[in-house]
Amino acid sequence: MLAVLSRVKAPRWFSSEILSRCSMVKEVGKDESGLFRLSCSPVSALWRRSGGVRDVGTSTIRCAKVRGTPKKGDMSEKKLTRHFVDHRRVKLMAGSGGKGACSFHSEPRKEWGGPDGGDGGDGGSIIIKADRLVKSLAQVVPLYKGEDGQSGRSKNCYGRNGSTTYISVPLGTVVKEQGETIVDLAVHGQEYLAVFGGAGGKGNRFFLSNENRAPMTATPGVEGQERVLQLELRTMAHAGLVGFPNAGKSSLLRAISNARPAVAAYPFTTLNPHVGIVQYRDHEQVAVADIPGIIRGAHLNRGLGISFLRHIERCRFLLFVLDLSVPEPWAQLQHLRYELDQYEPGLSQRPQAIVANKMDLSEAREKLETLKSRVTQRVIPVSALTGQNTEELILHLRELYDGYLKGEGQSI
Repeated sequence: MLAVLSRVKAPRWFSSEILSRCSMVKEVGKDESGLFRLSCSPVSALWRRSGGVRDVGTSTIRCAKVRGTPKKGDMSEKKLTRHFVDHRRVKLMAGSGGKGACSFHSEPRKEWGGPDGGDGGDGGSIIIKADRLVKSLAQVVPLYKGEDGQSGRSKNCYGRNGSTTYISVPLGTVVKEQGETIVDLAVHGQEYLAVFGGAGGKGNRFFLSNENRAPMTATPGVEGQERVLQLELRTMAHAGLVGFPNAGKSSLLRAISNARPAVAAYPFTTLNPHVGIVQYRDHEQVAVADIPGIIRGAHLNRGLGISFLRHIERCRFLLFVLDLSVPEPWAQLQHLRYELDQYEPGLSQRPQAIVANKMDLSEAREKLETLKSRVTQRVIPVSALTGQNTEELILHLRELYDGYLKGEGQSI
């Protein structure tokens, strides 16, 4: 009985490829004229309806992949805010040193080999380094722990030192501790040794002397230094667009530079600074920062006033953007200068220009003449929506930049 059952083979389930080949062999035949003909049997038709055979070629346009990289749209203000971080509080813990070893040399026919315990390795330090490729503090985590040094071993083997941990931050990052500025990282590659790693312990070999030929002493490693620091990013740009919310600063930055901040047809305010580059024919580049809208009482930290005003400190010259759709645009200029001077005395006296935006409106022409009669600085009328007169603004921006370079050269 068992022999009979062993001869019975299990049923073989045919794959879709095998069935399709069998059906094709049965369907292909010759007609009376000797030419090959293709007939569709009920089995093959049923199999096609069940999805077993693909009767659509992959070389057709419908099945081919779309060539080329799809164009990405502009990111919304909500997504841009999520990626841009200009303030971090970090806790740094350097690595501890490894402990020293206490051992004695043991070898046949050498009973008194002496102490051979090695020293422990030093703990790893943490260094903050400025990198021009980093644009935000978003990648900085709240806690950093340095690598500990390895312990010493016998046969005078020293422990390995812990590797140094580097924290890459953008240019213009200010390191503070308890509100006091420690260092300003404004140059690419500039480093600041924030916390030191602990020293490694000493093995009993270190304590060998003529008075003590068999020391039993070995010291543990020193714990690493711990600190809590505040990292603040201040935008590094030559010019800053200063104005109230919905004055058209983001639209103006899109019109004159390569930056693409979020804009919309409805009123809303920018939540983080954007930096755009204005390129000239002589390959000179001027960085322009779109400072988020300032409200009245910003120097008292109303809203997000202090976090916005600190980005203006790095700007060498200012562009006051006024909204000509309001009843009195010249009053905006007075309030803006007051907020800047209250935050830092003399901040509003830097080289500047007044940009009268939204000239495409019908009532803007009359308000422009009134604005020119009330101020002594140069007023540049533009329309960020249509691009009207943006060339004059770009040329005047270059004049301010050349004057800044000339003054810097004279000071040196």
